[in-house]
Amino acid sequence: YSNFIDALRVYVRGGTGGMGYPNLGGEGGRGGDVWFVARERTTLKSIREKYPHKRFVAGTGANSSVKALKGEKGKDCEVHVPLGISVLDDDGKQIGELNAAGERFLAARGGLGGSLATNFLPCKGQRRTVHLDLKLIADVGLVGFPNAGKSSLLSKISHAKPEIANYAFTTIQPELGKIMYPDYKQISVADLPGLIEGAHANKGMGHKFLKHVERTKQLLLVVDISGFQLSIKTQFRTAFETILLLTKELELYKEELLTKPALLAINKMDLPCAKDNLDELKTQLENPQDFLHLLEEEMIPANTLEFREVIPISTYTGEGIEELKTCLRKSIDEEAEQENEDYRKKKLLLLQTSK
Repeated sequence: YSNFIDALRVYVRGGTGGMGYPNLGGEGGRGGDVWFVARERTTLKSIREKYPHKRFVAGTGANSSVKALKGEKGKDCEVHVPLGISVLDDDGKQIGELNAAGERFLAARGGLGGSLATNFLPCKGQRRTVHLDLKLIADVGLVGFPNAGKSSLLSKISHAKPEIANYAFTTIQPELGKIMYPDYKQISVADLPGLIEGAHANKGMGHKFLKHVERTKQLLLVVDISGFQLSIKTQFRTAFETILLLTKELELYKEELLTKPALLAINKMDLPCAKDNLDELKTQLENPQDFLHLLEEEMIPANTLEFREVIPISTYTGEGIEELKTCLRKSIDEEAEQENEDYRKKKLLLLQTSK
């Protein structure tokens, strides 16, 4: 996980103010501020490499003098950070968020310059340690247990080249890919590290995985039609049980995740008996309540995910891949249209109430 950094602890300090001029009542300049500025193509890893000490200090305000009774403000310190950053204080409380390019957050304010109110002595700038927590922003997040074929799927539908192998936990860091459509529309897809049972309690990749799901607009669950078993020590799960367990992990981490639009990709349809397994799975998905007894009570989610589409695919033969891309595009477009409609209604309501 070391090549991808999604959390960084840094020290920030606003500049000290400048000295006042008692004889003529001159005011010193205010100290500079430390700002976090969201920029595209920036990573937390590049910040750590460029500033290994992880300290950001703004400039000191200019002293008041006979030539300039009002001292100039100290130089601001701007730190470029990636999009999707949450700024947390040392207690873990969120104090800011940067989601769009150009957004700014005041991390540390500069101190006041010396004046009559401060007996012409300058004040020190604000100083604190903050945590930069990255949550990937993507249109679609791939959710699935290890070895479900998420990396293979990402390589089929986008230009990304994730590592692919026939063992669990090939993906140990998030991978981002873009689906390109003939009309130049692009949809970003994040392949996130494989979940395991107990991920909500931070087992395995745990929260390192789940926090990235929060910022994706839609979920695409990828499930192996033949079922899943992490190791010989763990229980074998059918495709239906896998879907319920994935839902449970998302629910236990953050219930709102289940309100996101979701699609289901049933992978490995090239395997023998896949057709029979798919027919059985479709029956189970149509009436999930009739099959909940298959799982232990504590593993049954309170709410089941409603899938907009269920698409059988094979990343090995390419079956269903184009249909999946079409379904993703349709779902994203419908969601965008709904957001626009909600926005229009909200604006109309504001206009009516203002009149």
